[in-house]
Amino acid sequence: MAMRNPYSQYQNNSIMTASPEELNLKLYEGLMRFIKEASIFAEEKNIEKSHNSNLRAQAIVNEFMITVDKNYQVGEELYNLYEYMNRRLMEANISKDLEILDEIYNMAKELRDTWSQAMKIAKKG
Repeated sequence: MAMRNPYSQYQNNSIMTASPEELNLKLYEGLMRFIKEASIFAEEKNIEKSHNSNLRAQAIVNEFMITVDKNYQVGEELYNLYEYMNRRLMEANISKDLEILDEIYNMAKELRDTWSQAMKIAKKG
């Protein structure tokens, strides 16, 4: 029986025990990481790795699109924002445009920061 990587076990445990809010935060952080990777690999002219990182970022945005509740105005607006981000990620994947990746990274960071702040406020009361 192969021994599991302790870091991998830790990551798995942190995901399995996370609240839905914490999972959302982790998704935003993953989105930022994959966009940054896509950008770095594009700069290095490693097209395959840039493509794969971009696809992973798109998968996270698609997950946000699937799970957002569009029955509320804020949900509809978030859906439209995610749709825009997804379209721009596709454009960046085709053109390896670093400016687009930077634009979407900054949007993801703002969403992550807002979500983090909302979690803090909710915990207070």
